[in-house]
Amino acid sequence: MRKARPVQDTLVLLVTAVFAAPLVWMVLTAVKSQADVYMGPLWPRSVHLENFRLAWETAPFGRYFLNSLVVASVTTASVLLTSILAAYAFARLRFAGRDWLFLLALGTLMVPGEVLLVPNFVTVKRLGWLDTYAALVVPFAASAFGIFVLRQTFRKLPVELEEAMFVDGASPWTVLWRLYVPVTLTSAAAAAIFVFLGAWNALVWPLVVTGSTAMRTVQVGLASLIYDQGYNLPVLMAAATLVALPVLLVYFAFQRLFVEAALQSGLKS
Repeated sequence: MRKARPVQDTLVLLVTAVFAAPLVWMVLTAVKSQADVYMGPLWPRSVHLENFRLAWETAPFGRYFLNSLVVASVTTASVLLTSILAAYAFARLRFAGRDWLFLLALGTLMVPGEVLLVPNFVTVKRLGWLDTYAALVVPFAASAFGIFVLRQTFRKLPVELEEAMFVDGASPWTVLWRLYVPVTLTSAAAAAIFVFLGAWNALVWPLVVTGSTAMRTVQVGLASLIYDQGYNLPVLMAAATLVALPVLLVYFAFQRLFVEAALQSGLKS
């Protein structure tokens, strides 16, 4: 039976309340009338679900959601592929400068995204990719974090299993996909969650490289809605709730996988 830890439990509840309060306020505001937002109590006196319909109809959120889903899914798949290949090379293959290249890859985690904004924009513009899916996906098709997580997992597998497969005539490609990938699904899922959520929540880069309504993502669409419906706070909060809902669903559905992967990779959760 779990021992009671009143101090720790109280701190956990307090921290949870602090982080959950804005989310609760957002959802409650989304179902209020404008009068209740400014003059009424915290709990809505009447539920106005039509705010969600108005938010959906005010802007082409169907197109925004489709764009974000395509960008987040393709980015996640690209990062998983590049991370698996790079992690296997850094964990098991021997070549000159391997450790230095790995440190260089980790070093990119310390570079703020704002520093890369202008160089990436210039590159994308010269390639003629502005206002296309390529501009939204290609600059983020690799992740140093994903490489790190998968490399840590690969290094924990007994090297004797790999050597036995080589003795049987397997190639490094076969060893990777038949031995390493199946046993690292948990770590790969955790990395995929991070990448998917990051791509879904991205605002600055999609705002810079997209100009047409047809290529806007949900975050850019939500930001533009502020200028159109800035006076209508319930509609804005209804739109924000719709945008945040997929993120919450993904997090709660795969929370256990993330914790397991963090423990396997040696990270503290």
